Amino acid sequence: MSISKYVAALVVINLPGFAAVTNAQDGAGGSEPGAAITAQQRGLEIAAEADRRASGYGDSEEVFTMTLRDKRGNQRTRTLRLRSLEQTDDGDWSLTIFDEPADVKGTALLTYSHGLEPDDQWIFLPALKRVKRISSKNKSGPFMGSEFAFEDLSSFELEKYHYAYLRDEACGELQCTVSEWIPAYEHSGYSRMEVWQDQSEYRSHRIEFYDRNGNHLKTLLMDDYRLFEERFWRPMHWQMTNHKTGKVTELDYDSIEFGMGFTPRDFDQNSLKSAK
Repeated sequence: MSISKYVAALVVINLPGFAAVTNAQDGAGGSEPGAAITAQQRGLEIAAEADRRASGYGDSEEVFTMTLRDKRGNQRTRTLRLRSLEQTDDGDWSLTIFDEPADVKGTALLTYSHGLEPDDQWIFLPALKRVKRISSKNKSGPFMGSEFAFEDLSSFELEKYHYAYLRDEACGELQCTVSEWIPAYEHSGYSRMEVWQDQSEYRSHRIEFYDRNGNHLKTLLMDDYRLFEERFWRPMHWQMTNHKTGKVTELDYDSIEFGMGFTPRDFDQNSLKSAK
């Protein structure tokens, strides 16, 4: 699944089937028409609508530049591609490929996302000429020296979190809804996240990540949104700041294309070694 889906727009709306999801996560029935709903129910509705709006793209390929910057201002730049394939009966599949510079060229990460079950991830390291499986207990580690963790690169699945609506507040010139996401899956490196979405186009603008001790660890900012296929809003610029180390990772997107015609064979372990 596209990394963009992870922070796709969220909106509060009553949809058929929400009661069943609420029962599964909270053990309570859905709200009756006109009845007040809890913060947890509203947060879940926001996330469920986000998933619905971000689904249906089929497959995609994103080309972007990753810039790694330390607190002294030193920086390194990498060029990557991210291929994604939706799955109807499980989490989505993604393949991240490094094209530049030469020392990381050919490095590839394959991810099969799941719900509460551990994601399956493999990485191909050209220098070792072999595929290495990533332990489910190491997903909180940094991906290729960036401020994005391995778990940040798996697809969003609704059952991975418990949700709660927190408040409405201004975010720049827009009015945003703020929700809390608490990981329900084992081995997450986060105790919780706070997510800001604007109320006009329901786009995510800010995510704050809190470590297992409850400290504010990282902040992700997204801007320069563009509309694709007349329905998918995607941010073309991302900035992840690590408040503990002072390091920053920026993603600048060159292109996003849908309907690439990818098949499951493009997302098996053999594809890691031959990704082009």
